[in-house]
Amino acid sequence: MPKRGKKYREAAQRIDGLKKYSFQEAIELALETSYEKFDSPVDIAVRLGVDPRHADQMVRGTVSLPHGVGKTVRVAVFAQGEKEKEAQEAGADIVGAEDLSEKIQKGWLEFDKAIATPDMMGVVGRLGRILGPRGMMPNAKLGTVTFDVAKAVRELKAGRIDFKVDKAGIVHTMIGKTSFGVDKLLQNATHLLDTIIRLKPSSSKGAYLRSIAISTTMGPGIKVDPMSIRDLLR
Repeated sequence: MPKRGKKYREAAQRIDGLKKYSFQEAIELALETSYEKFDSPVDIAVRLGVDPRHADQMVRGTVSLPHGVGKTVRVAVFAQGEKEKEAQEAGADIVGAEDLSEKIQKGWLEFDKAIATPDMMGVVGRLGRILGPRGMMPNAKLGTVTFDVAKAVRELKAGRIDFKVDKAGIVHTMIGKTSFGVDKLLQNATHLLDTIIRLKPSSSKGAYLRSIAISTTMGPGIKVDPMSIRDLLR
C-alpha cells in the first residue's frame, strides 16, 4: 500500500472512518479537508445492490446537473446538411462526416463527447474500437444518437453527464468542484441520486443503495449514510 503524504494524513485524521455522515455533513467535511492547490473535482461513489454481469441489472443513464460540473466539454458531432448547421449553431466544437471519421482514425481525439445523427451511424460504426473503450461512442440510450443534435449539444455543454455501473457494482462520477460550495454540490448530488434511484432494476433485490462516499480528487473518502438521502428527495 503506497505511503500517504502528510497533508492527506492530516485530512484523514479529521474524518471519523467509522461514522456515516449526512450528505450535507460529508460535503462540508470534504471541502474543509481539501488541501489541493487547484479547484479540485468533487467525486461521488455509489455502490449499488446489483450484479452488472446480468444485463437486466445494468444501471446506466444520463443526468443534467443543475450547476454542471465546472469543466469545458468539447463536443464532436457527426452530421451533414441541415443537421451540420444546427450542430454548429448550438456550439459544437467540430462537425463532420467522413472527413471527421478519417481524422479520428488517424489519431485525432481532441474532444470529450460525440454525437451522431442516426443516418451517420454507418460512418461512426467504424470507430467503435477507438471510441468504445474511451466511453465516447454515440449511444441512442444516452441521447447521443439523435436527430435533435442542437438539444444534445446544448445539454452536454451545460453539464449533462453519463454514468454507468462498473463491474464491482459502483457508479463513480464527478458532481462539481470545490469552488461550487456546499449548496450547489448538494443539489448536483441530489439530482444524480434521484436519477440512479429511478433506474433501479426490478430484478434488484435487497438494499439498492449499499454505500456512498464523497471525496475530492486527492482527499480521503467520507462515508455517507444512504438513509440521509430520503430527506433530500422529499
